Amino acid sequence: MTHRVPFLGEGTSDLGIVTHIQRLAEQCERTIRITAPDVEMLPSPDRSVAGKLASVRHLGADYDLVVVHRDADNAGRDARLHEIRSAMEAVMPGSACAPAIPVRMTEAWLVLDEAQIRSMASNPGGKMPLDIPTWKEAERIADPKTLLRDLLVTASGLTGRRRKDLANRFPRLRALLLERLDPQGPVCRLSSWQRFEEDVTAGLAALP
Repeated sequence: MTHRVPFLGEGTSDLGIVTHIQRLAEQCERTIRITAPDVEMLPSPDRSVAGKLASVRHLGADYDLVVVHRDADNAGRDARLHEIRSAMEAVMPGSACAPAIPVRMTEAWLVLDEAQIRSMASNPGGKMPLDIPTWKEAERIADPKTLLRDLLVTASGLTGRRRKDLANRFPRLRALLLERLDPQGPVCRLSSWQRFEEDVTAGLAALP
């Protein structure tokens, strides 16, 4: 049986999470078909969780499990969890949902793997010192997005216009880092990553 699972991210650069949902489904021995509608193309101008859910519901399909991604930001995990659950109850009552809530931002999952960062910067053998946080620090960084951008630029070893060009490619590099994130690497020590895997696994395991 193939289960329909939509993934609602905050933007197209979050689509790498789909790779990890698929991996967890295989581990649970569940066959799923994931759809990831582009939130920028959804008919509703409402970009809240409830608004995006309403737009997806209006597409007319039946879903077995909805995975909703929402960065914790300054609100915290509990507030985002309440936001997601309230939206599901209001828009898709009775539907199963698995939250994906990075703390504080998705980039906190991406700043720990030095080898992957150097590789993504096209300078895997680079020796420039990088300010890689410890796993205990990663979820307390105020702006992990800026840190990740700085790490990639520094790791590249580029200067001048080429350095600026790489910085401008940050959204694409970030998306690739997320897609290629090693679930057995440093990220596995982060509580928000552990909860993401636990929540998605529980949702998938509950499917018939």
